[in-house]
Amino acid sequence: MSVSPDKRRKMESALEQLKKYTVVVADTGDFNAIEEYKPQDATTNPSLILAAAKMPAYQHLVDQAVKFGIAKGGNEEKQIENIMDKLFVSFGLEILKKIPGRVSTEVDARLSFDKDEMVARARRLIAMYEEAGISKERVLIKLSSTWEGIQAGRELEEKYGIHCNMTLLFSFAQAVACAEAKVTLISPFVGRILDWYKENTDRKSFEPHEDPGVVSVTKIYNYYKKFGYSTVVMGASFRNTGEVKALAGCDLLTISPGLLGELSQDHTAVTPCLTPQTAKACDLEKIHLDEKDFRWMHNEDRMAVEKLSDGIRKFAADAIKLETMIKEKILNVKNGP
Repeated sequence: MSVSPDKRRKMESALEQLKKYTVVVADTGDFNAIEEYKPQDATTNPSLILAAAKMPAYQHLVDQAVKFGIAKGGNEEKQIENIMDKLFVSFGLEILKKIPGRVSTEVDARLSFDKDEMVARARRLIAMYEEAGISKERVLIKLSSTWEGIQAGRELEEKYGIHCNMTLLFSFAQAVACAEAKVTLISPFVGRILDWYKENTDRKSFEPHEDPGVVSVTKIYNYYKKFGYSTVVMGASFRNTGEVKALAGCDLLTISPGLLGELSQDHTAVTPCLTPQTAKACDLEKIHLDEKDFRWMHNEDRMAVEKLSDGIRKFAADAIKLETMIKEKILNVKNGP
């Protein structure tokens, strides 16, 4: 007996329906949470790695990284840097065992205004993956979407064939500059934009299609597709499943395990809201941004300026917390049990 399409959709979860239109990515460092939802890719960041590194299940990875860093030698600062890189790559390697696609590994946010250091750190992370037998095709290097970060992305892609995921992206200016730099992928943040509007305007609730984060990502997707840019869009930082469903059809969406769980229990119909056809018909005009234009246009967007600087500070603070944890581990190893 054949099942009608409507009935089949009722049986399918929102997550299963979403996967027909969009590549679903898991946003977590907790790789044991990944298997259940069968995402294509996974993303990590310093905050997610810090959270996972505190879990008893992952202490062996922290311990291995500490031993690696100590064995590499150098002063304490150099040892900590090597341990951090090893830890990020170790989590990435474990995640890659659970997914068919790519993992995103972030360069230290404290380098966000130093193009050459970002390039050097990214190359080192890729070398560590390659030493472990993983091709650079399976790794995306995450960089902050500052002007310097975007230019680091351009150089990594052009010169070294290293694929980049530009993160902490809040403004249209950032999106245009990333497309012109021909980076592989951008991660425009949805929920953090919503947070800002709730904190700084009188409106405290939005329907999904009016959500300022959804509106921002929709505009960026339409611009990229209308003008044929190769860079793909991965919506990130979601606060609720309404935002996720309102961006069905986006190239990729990276979603926390909590929201993946909610989508797997949700049986409402999901239809694509973003399509290349709709994008082609939009009335956006093509613009070009050099550094001066970028800085001015980005600076005119108060929300984006505040959220970019706040995001860098938060990731940097979590990197420092992780380093503090590592320093204690180094002392324990050196002083013995």
